[in-house]
Amino acid sequence: MKNQFVSSLSQGGEKVEDRFAVKFKKPPVSYKGKPGKWFELRLADRTGEITAKYWGRNDKETDALYGSIGRGDIVLVSGEVQEYPSGSRNFSISIDASKGLLKKLGPGEYETEDFVPKTRRDVGAMLEEVKSMLTTVMNEHLRALAGSVLDDEKLLHDFTKAPAAMEYHQNYTGGLLEHTLNVMRLAERMCQIHPELDRDLVITGAFLHDLGKTVELEITGGVIDVSDPGMMIGHVTLGYEMVSKKMDDLPNFPKKLALKVRHVMLSHHGKLEYGAAKEPQIPEAVAVYYADECDAKVDLFLRLKREANTDDRWLWSKKINGHVYLE
Repeated sequence: MKNQFVSSLSQGGEKVEDRFAVKFKKPPVSYKGKPGKWFELRLADRTGEITAKYWGRNDKETDALYGSIGRGDIVLVSGEVQEYPSGSRNFSISIDASKGLLKKLGPGEYETEDFVPKTRRDVGAMLEEVKSMLTTVMNEHLRALAGSVLDDEKLLHDFTKAPAAMEYHQNYTGGLLEHTLNVMRLAERMCQIHPELDRDLVITGAFLHDLGKTVELEITGGVIDVSDPGMMIGHVTLGYEMVSKKMDDLPNFPKKLALKVRHVMLSHHGKLEYGAAKEPQIPEAVAVYYADECDAKVDLFLRLKREANTDDRWLWSKKINGHVYLE
């Protein structure tokens, strides 16, 4: 079990000896004017990320160590916290090969929960609320479609465990379930405000919209990563294929209704430049898109504010390409 977490490493000169997950690494670089190499890693745990620099003394050993470590691996680190420039609160870990340690660990030598955070909400309670909302869907075909997902044990297991994103909104175990429930709640409110909407289609679409993320995202060692299908195809199309197969397997599923469900799946990112295969062309698809966008953006802003490590009133983040007011 970890004792030192990234969020607590805030004092220059502090000794570090604990486990961290590797987010990425940069190739070894030769020292200027003297023998030896060094390389940089980005380390993480469930509380955040920090840069580490390994200062090698033997080229062959440094290259071998670098080659033995990959993205998602858990490493044991023995080093020292550095703050540069002084007073900047820009902290990193320095690992001196002559007195420190960087070592890849194997299964059984760490707890995955230390590295990949999980939802703070009760998974069982969230799932029950999702199921309860789906029981109010009156259309028998849409109710059967939702039921085919809930009855699929592996898919349901993956749905409750998956993150909603790799780095942005709800990027933790159980995040997909949390995000889906939030989208369903927002979509429900839209249907109350606009009763002309086909509520059954909106609620079912909100439930299904990100189902492809159960395949797109995977937890590799200590980090959330994109799977090969996720990288090559993406969750919008993966989800479309999964839901299309479910509908094809149901007897007498109406063709026009199936077309609308497929459209909601393909258009839930709203715009082509945001990853949608089609832009919304029915009001129900618009409702699902904006419910999805609303929850994702609000969750991201809240997290950026919560995790801000600055005394400034404003934080600029490349994740939103803009500023967040912190006071």
